[in-house]
Amino acid sequence: MRTFYKGLLFFLLGLPATIFAQESVSGTVTESTGMPIPGVNVIVKGTSKGSTTDFDGNYTVNNVQKNDTLVYSYIGFKTQEIVFANQSTINVTLQEDSSTLDEVVVVGYGTTTKKDATGAVNQLSTEDFNKGQQNTASQLITGKIAGVNVTSNSGAPGEGSSITIRGLGSLSLQNNPLYVIDGLPLSNDNVGGSRNPLDFINPNDIESITVLKDASATAIYGSRAANGVILVTTKKGKGLDFKFNYSASTTLYTPTDYVDVLDGNQFRSLVNEIGNEDAISRLGTTNTNWQDLIYKDAFGSEHNFSTTGNIGGFMPMRASVGYTDQDGVLQNDNFTRTTGSISLSPNLLDGHLKFELNGRGMYNENTFGNRDAIGASVDFDPTQSIYDSNSPFGNYFTWLTYNAEEDKYIQNNLSPTNPVALINEKDDTAEVRRFIGNAKVDYKFHFFPDLTATINVGLDKTNSHGRTIVSQDMPSSQLDWNGSYSNFINESTNKLFDAYLTYDKEVNEHSITAVAGYSYQSFENDNYSYDSEAEEEGNEYEFIDKWRSVLLSYFGRLNYNFDDRYLVTASLRADASSKLNPNDRWGYFPSAALAWNINNEDFFIEYP
Repeated sequence: MRTFYKGLLFFLLGLPATIFAQESVSGTVTESTGMPIPGVNVIVKGTSKGSTTDFDGNYTVNNVQKNDTLVYSYIGFKTQEIVFANQSTINVTLQEDSSTLDEVVVVGYGTTTKKDATGAVNQLSTEDFNKGQQNTASQLITGKIAGVNVTSNSGAPGEGSSITIRGLGSLSLQNNPLYVIDGLPLSNDNVGGSRNPLDFINPNDIESITVLKDASATAIYGSRAANGVILVTTKKGKGLDFKFNYSASTTLYTPTDYVDVLDGNQFRSLVNEIGNEDAISRLGTTNTNWQDLIYKDAFGSEHNFSTTGNIGGFMPMRASVGYTDQDGVLQNDNFTRTTGSISLSPNLLDGHLKFELNGRGMYNENTFGNRDAIGASVDFDPTQSIYDSNSPFGNYFTWLTYNAEEDKYIQNNLSPTNPVALINEKDDTAEVRRFIGNAKVDYKFHFFPDLTATINVGLDKTNSHGRTIVSQDMPSSQLDWNGSYSNFINESTNKLFDAYLTYDKEVNEHSITAVAGYSYQSFENDNYSYDSEAEEEGNEYEFIDKWRSVLLSYFGRLNYNFDDRYLVTASLRADASSKLNPNDRWGYFPSAALAWNINNEDFFIEYP
């Protein structure tokens, strides 16, 4: 019996070592020709553990347990899974995923397949987007596309991102790409009261985002495409039976770290050590963490409801409503958005006549937290309390200076302002109402089915109101400070008319796709603003800015494919802007690209 217990004890002690024994595995990842593939993701399934292959296709993954599944994935190749059985080396050959090459991608005024695209084009669909609650469209593609840098402008809710495609295109002008929503190019002018140019779109309504990077891909959009083009395609109706979908999510953001500054005791100790008597006499007696006072936990919620189906068997439709309410970690920061959209895609005359009707509206309320408090919370004296009963500014502690001429105390103009006062005594709010829609008609000629005529008309209408109120309790260095009030009203209208012909023909080994068209786009803006401080100072205090501009364009593109081996793309756009001198209004933007699918040549041998 004693022998039995000893054996049982030995078994139980050795069992954890057996179960949790971890090994390392290494190997090489190649394609079917035997060439190594750099940058392949090698991940332990269900975990974040893994590695990527180096330039020679080599990889090493540590801490792998028996029966773990290793997942090998790379764009353009089929994902492969292998169960780890304590082998020290696993070499993998990935097979090309031909389905990705045949995938249809959206380009300017048409579509193509990945294998036929000569320009630098990347497309992400719903399966590729970043998961979780995303308040803006730019967050869907953050870190997803090589050469596209998406940098958040701040941590504020609904805040826009700086998107640069293949680096900065200008040292002094804007570097924003051109945004095109369902064929409607947006204006490059900022919408007053809006945090970013794409916040009117509910990310849940987006089907795909395509990024055009190089001149070959972007030249079809002419003068506005110097910094690249981002094409957003929204979801359309599909299927025969109606389906309904509802989703809800809740988020919590919390500050995880603050700027490392001295607390009250440390600051007092430092001043007592190196300061003079005047400095020591000004020290307070408290330990105030100003950063902790201006930040908070930020809660958010999102609700989306959509329905998709088919009306009468010939009209696919999709409708959706969405609501987002997101606080920011800065006090008084909030982003609220209500959206609604509808899409109809009737198909008539046996597919010869197709319509695409899209409409979406958005109502957005923004409450902007005072970002001046961020810097002030780092600079302000931690030995002082928030309030001082002797302060003339709402009892907020303030470094004061006495003005004998006016017999009045004002804030020392060299001192920072009380961070809590900056948060509480400034009210900055705005509302944005926006509608964007388009109607597109495609007609494939009955007597000439290789030719398709397309007309696309669009409207982007925006109305925004905002105001900023600063209380007289806000500490100020102005002698006659009574608070301030400013407001603005912005109205903008963007109208589009496109008409173009598409010729698509295949003859034996030759394939030709040609597009030629005309575009007319007008922009109208009516802006008004008022500033009470300027009025008190006797300066201009009301500003009215009304303007209208027109962009007239002709464009064309030719794609030639010979035997899926030799590809040629040539495009040309001519733009004329009413902003320019009548004698020098036209600009021309040509491009050409060549591609050679060497793997389709007879002499190119594919090894099994």
